Amino acid sequence: MRLALLGLGKMGTAVARLWQKSGHQLTVWNRTAKAAETLAESGAHVAATSSEAVSGLPVVFTMLSDDAAIKAVVLGTNGILGAMSEDAIHISLSTISVNLSRLLTESHQQHRQHFVAAPVFGRPHIAEQGKLWIAVGGAANAVERIRPLLQAISRGITVVSDQPWQANALKLGGNFMISAMIAALSEAFVFADAQGIDPALFLETVNSALFQSAFYAQYGHTILNPPELPGGTVALGSKDTALFREAADTLHLPLADYIAQQLHRAEEAGMKDQDWAVGQYRMAQTTARRDSGEKG
Repeated sequence: MRLALLGLGKMGTAVARLWQKSGHQLTVWNRTAKAAETLAESGAHVAATSSEAVSGLPVVFTMLSDDAAIKAVVLGTNGILGAMSEDAIHISLSTISVNLSRLLTESHQQHRQHFVAAPVFGRPHIAEQGKLWIAVGGAANAVERIRPLLQAISRGITVVSDQPWQANALKLGGNFMISAMIAALSEAFVFADAQGIDPALFLETVNSALFQSAFYAQYGHTILNPPELPGGTVALGSKDTALFREAADTLHLPLADYIAQQLHRAEEAGMKDQDWAVGQYRMAQTTARRDSGEKG
């Protein structure tokens, strides 16, 4: 299949390589052209502009960092909306706001195009293995047209609804649960350490006895062994938590408020580019020490 991918960060590059291995004809574009070099060596066509990348192609994927980047690339003055063909499908793999998902749906409909939300669950190393899980929202005929492309980069797909925004809402809820898990692990590790218990031993025991979760094991290991290169940053976690709270609208969700506060404090402490889980843990340590001092 002929397709375009706009956005070649760690995640975008990983899925692009999988499509190449599957034999698809790939056109790529990235704001920093150097990111496309290895894909070009593997046969991808590198477009000079985003509009050139999507011209005449039936399927366009974006894997961009945030709402602002997607608005600029899709809806901006030189955005791809006017360059895409009628009946073409734009699939966003990014974690974006519910409001932007609604706007993209309406904008593509006005241009007689289709929008499918397909936010992915998984860090870059999971993407490289083709083991992402994808939440999908969009019209049934559009989803079926792109299903083989989604299957080529994932271990599973959940079709949430024919409304794209609901897939984005589900992804935000999932990312909130990751933050909640990290918060629980962080405070439990602080507690274990204060009791003279090795946090790694605590994690192994409790996870074996109760959760038996690969995610608890993975994130716990990340917290206790900070990676040199973060899979997801504090800034990313803060952004996703803000989008979750925005989508919640009038709901009162005190745990989300607390997590947002911790992530904001981590950013203020200069941790925005550190690993998301590590940053939350360090703020839990700081909070515990501060509160202990206040009580003393």
